[in-house]
Amino acid sequence: MVKNIQKKVIQLIEKKPLLQKEIYNKLKAKTKEERKKVRDALKEMMDNGEIYKNSKNKYCLPGKNMKIGIIEFTRRGSMAFVTIKGGEEIAITLENAKDAMHKDTVLVEIIGTWRDLPKGKVVRVLKRGMKKVVGIFEKKKLFGFIIPIDQKINTDFYVAPENFNDAKPGQVVEAEIIKYGGKNPEVKITKIIGDTNDPKVDLPIVIIKHELPEPGVFPKNVMNEALKIPNTVQDKDLKGRKDFRDEIIFTIDGDTAKDFDDAVQIKKLDNGNYLLGVHIADVSHYVKENSNLDKEAFKRGTSVYLIDTVIPMLPHELSDWICSLVENEDRLTMSLLMEIDENGDVVDFNVYNGVIRSKKRLTYSKVNKLLSNEADEELEKEIGWLRPQLEMMKELMEIIRENRRRRGAILDIEGGEVKFIFDENGNVKDIIPVERGISEVIIEEFMIKANETIASIFDSQGLPFIYRIHEEPDPDMLLQLKNYLEIIGLRYRFPKNIHPKLLQDLLEHLKDHPLKKSIQKLLVRSLKRAVYSDLNVGHFGLASENYTHFTSPIRRYPDLIVHRLLKKYLKGKGTLSKKDIEKYTEKLPEIASHSSKRERVANEAEWDLADMKKVEYILDHMNEIFEVYITNVTKFGLFVEIPDKFIQGLVHVSSMDDYYVYNEKLNVLVGDRKKKVYKLGDKIKVRVKNANKLTAEIDFEIVDKTDEEMEKELKGKYPNAKIKVKRKKKKNKK
Repeated sequence: MVKNIQKKVIQLIEKKPLLQKEIYNKLKAKTKEERKKVRDALKEMMDNGEIYKNSKNKYCLPGKNMKIGIIEFTRRGSMAFVTIKGGEEIAITLENAKDAMHKDTVLVEIIGTWRDLPKGKVVRVLKRGMKKVVGIFEKKKLFGFIIPIDQKINTDFYVAPENFNDAKPGQVVEAEIIKYGGKNPEVKITKIIGDTNDPKVDLPIVIIKHELPEPGVFPKNVMNEALKIPNTVQDKDLKGRKDFRDEIIFTIDGDTAKDFDDAVQIKKLDNGNYLLGVHIADVSHYVKENSNLDKEAFKRGTSVYLIDTVIPMLPHELSDWICSLVENEDRLTMSLLMEIDENGDVVDFNVYNGVIRSKKRLTYSKVNKLLSNEADEELEKEIGWLRPQLEMMKELMEIIRENRRRRGAILDIEGGEVKFIFDENGNVKDIIPVERGISEVIIEEFMIKANETIASIFDSQGLPFIYRIHEEPDPDMLLQLKNYLEIIGLRYRFPKNIHPKLLQDLLEHLKDHPLKKSIQKLLVRSLKRAVYSDLNVGHFGLASENYTHFTSPIRRYPDLIVHRLLKKYLKGKGTLSKKDIEKYTEKLPEIASHSSKRERVANEAEWDLADMKKVEYILDHMNEIFEVYITNVTKFGLFVEIPDKFIQGLVHVSSMDDYYVYNEKLNVLVGDRKKKVYKLGDKIKVRVKNANKLTAEIDFEIVDKTDEEMEKELKGKYPNAKIKVKRKKKKNKK
């Protein structure tokens, strides 16, 4: 119906632009319901960039060489890219950006090419993307201005005296944009977030910058629905469900986890095969399609994990309780039972609407201790009775993992994840790398196997579905990786049609290389980003033909959609109705695209907060000397990283002890006078020169010798002298 209206609209406005009421008349939409369908069709077309409104409020089609998309500026605001529906990018130089701001929806005219991309100029801003801005308030005599913290925003904002709202210079504030356009758009300060050196300002900054909801806060209509849901499983809910409550089923999660999406069970069958049960919270039973809960979950797309704060996709009444597979409580599930042979292949499976009662809430740390034979008497008493099941799970994990290794999946990429340790005042005391243990790998392998199995059901029948896809790497990015490896003395052949097995072999070969983590990062950058799609092109990194996200419906909207489709499939006894096939064929592209965007926003927010906390740590270690590895060489300096803490920074050429010339062919910096060479992988000593928490930038300077080394050298020359080297300490800019 919607597609039919959209076709008619295009036919009408092809002839001439029309007002909304003129479209109503042309389409003979007279009733409220008919007009709502027209409005919905127009809104979807606007959102998709198919049509736009001109200055007279009339709907138009983009002209020849015209595109509609969302503009995003680069980190320093010196360049922009417009992304149109479908992912195509158009490069916009600053002089062609007109008065567009970061995240605006714009009409762009293609005027040429920029490198390998079309080059465009902004013809018109169709919709403003930012309503608020977070920044530092500064005052100049009678007026004030705000310097945005987000470096992608390429302008300061004017504040009239009546809109200061008691803000003091230097404070971090939130402001509402009240006038767009011009050199300095105007804002009014709506909230004082705090002082720049207060660790409590970091979280609000990230939340406002990425336009995230306030933690734990949901609209009233959403909460009204959530509070009406019973907090226990009702007898009527059990109708038609397979009862697993007497089975030994348990959850394994992190120490601080509160939402338990998945529970597992295992048995050995008489034929020697394994029976693996993966039971996933049946969120779709409680979050009904088109309900307020559903609309809000779609809008959010995902839960966001900001160190020790969670912004959940669903209210806590669902995410932490009735949908969470808590210990000793009846819970509704979508249950997948897989028979897996000694080669790690699924030879049979069944899916059920189920009900379970988790026998135990296990944690990764406890299971790791038990399986590594490091459990004390207390831990043995608590979970030792589950040792047979856990040992069998470890055994099956190794079989499944080896199966994935044989087919060429990339197994050994470490995420560079860290854990922040805070003091009593909320300041970062230490940063430690997160190490994955046996239990984390067990759950990862079981969830991958479950996701592949569910995806194969829909792919084999060509039914509409939402897949998790990962396309093949960009050849240009692989060339960069190849050149990087050659510079550090490693030669690898990269065939035209690359298989993930080659990259896995590379990682195994580099197991003990000091630059392993840097190479892993470059490898990750050379791979395309995994996204959601209604079209299945497989998952390159997993070397999987069919993959989806089925296992986390509490925190990911696509998983919830997969559950709905699975329920309809079971109800249809192995297929979908014609009505559902038409409906989901139309709906899934938008759901997939929106979910991918929301995941990206969540990732960037998580990275931003982590980077700010890393700088906070550095600010307390300004006078220390760090051993770092050079991870990249450019004409303007050296990018370096503190290993284990994954803290990156720049040694700028202006701070170095010579005039350094960049040799592009060898990718090295060479000193003009001393002929000293700096190359990838070199270990050097540095001290912090500058650090800015709000921009998450760190500048280092090279220290050739530590204070102790200088003292030793001088004492060797002057044995009778009292020597104590004390370099001038830099002011802590915190």
